[in-house]
Amino acid sequence: MCRVCRCVGQFLLVCIAACNAGLCQASQDSDPARTVPATATTDIPQPPALQERYPRYRIQPSDTLAITFPLSPEINQTVTVQPDGFITLANVGSVRVQGETVPEIVDTLKRACTKILHNPIIAVDVTNFQHPQFTVSGEVGKPGQYDLRADTTIMEGVAVAGGFTENAKSQVFYFHRISPDWVEVKKLNLKHLMHGKNANEDLHLQAGDMVYVPEKFISSFRKYVPYGTGVALNPSSILFK
Repeated sequence: MCRVCRCVGQFLLVCIAACNAGLCQASQDSDPARTVPATATTDIPQPPALQERYPRYRIQPSDTLAITFPLSPEINQTVTVQPDGFITLANVGSVRVQGETVPEIVDTLKRACTKILHNPIIAVDVTNFQHPQFTVSGEVGKPGQYDLRADTTIMEGVAVAGGFTENAKSQVFYFHRISPDWVEVKKLNLKHLMHGKNANEDLHLQAGDMVYVPEKFISSFRKYVPYGTGVALNPSSILFK
């Protein structure tokens, strides 16, 4: 009899503990102070997405496209991308292609041509496009934009722009756009590169990159303090207003 009583008592304790746990969970779910708020939208820019290793060229205004229809060659066309990013196809109308790669344009045109063709087969070739460029500014011989014709490093880009001036600082700033809203900035010491050190820092330029070569501090200082070769100044004789 005692054994039966003990078993019944243990069973009741288990039931009471389970009920208490359920009540606690229900109170937590109903408590507004414990409710997890929805994700709030903020104006903080999101980190840039990872870049593609081998990004495809994206169509820009003034690019020329040869659009061919292997099964319907009579409607083959060569079109130029307008300043607003659209092209005009016969019997189809205007189609926006700016910012798209060639495979993306093929898909876009297939959807647009379903008005006149059933399951169209389309090929697109870029016959003329904007040449990629990079910019070198600051203390170089010929600052400006240059065509990126080959695999060019930062040191080679500075050389193309006429090299350093006598007022140039060896530490340069490299600007690389990684997304429409983000620009990566790196500070590089080209003096080490010129002496054969840290060769891996001589980065390869990409389309749209910019290299800025700042002035030396002493060259900026000369603008405001008398300076001349062979002339010594006595610091005690300089008057400051």
